Amino acid sequence: MSRPLEDILFGAPSPRAQTVARVASGAAAALLLLLAAAVAFRFHSAGQLDARFWKFFAWPSTWAFLAKGLLGTLASAAMAAVIALTLGLVLMVGRRARSRLVRWPSTAAIEFLRGTPTLLLIYVCFLVLPSAGIKLSTYWMLTLPVGLSTAAVVAEVYRAGVLAVPRGQTDAARSLGLTEVQVFSVVVFPQALRYIVPALVAQLVIVVKDTTFGYVVTYGELMQNAKVLIANYHSLVPVYLVVAALYSLVNYAISRASQWLGRPVH
Repeated sequence: MSRPLEDILFGAPSPRAQTVARVASGAAAALLLLLAAAVAFRFHSAGQLDARFWKFFAWPSTWAFLAKGLLGTLASAAMAAVIALTLGLVLMVGRRARSRLVRWPSTAAIEFLRGTPTLLLIYVCFLVLPSAGIKLSTYWMLTLPVGLSTAAVVAEVYRAGVLAVPRGQTDAARSLGLTEVQVFSVVVFPQALRYIVPALVAQLVIVVKDTTFGYVVTYGELMQNAKVLIANYHSLVPVYLVVAALYSLVNYAISRASQWLGRPVH
């Protein structure tokens, strides 16, 4: 007897499906291990894994220099995230406003910022604004464009979450005599946040990675400091491997924090 389509799509997987999933996962893991081994062998053959390219990692000054760059990355990413989350909410509310005078400019800002590459916005802050007499520090030349670019995407993520809340919730809140502001802030938006936590985490991870554009304005973030180490010690692969591990740890911490924030409240 065939299973209903709804059961196939949303029900628990059958024992056969679980077996297939385990086999596919094992095959994918084995393939990734083989690929990693092949890459490591190529690096070893090219001499990039020789001890002389790693010895400076035993020096405290090296880690202090990387830590300084990591702090620069975190400082820029944290402020960019604040700008993105705050401005994104403002743009989303503006796009959903009834007044055209508010809705149209908000929509135009979202579409412009979402369609413009972050690197181009950085060049505007770096080259165009100084010629107009507006001088920003290297910190804001990186942080402001990253925050603005991400805000447009976050605004659409917010909007998707709001639209995902059942219409009955809104109607029920209005029937209780709540104002539109109360309906949104007390009933709709808190539920929308639960829907969009994974998407917001993905955007915060992108914010961290976008800070690598700091080389354009010579801002002292992690990747910029890594380039200095490579130039001084000619250790390309080891430095990039260490920096990649640091970025992975930061992004993992963001994911874990989002799981903590999104846990049920008892």
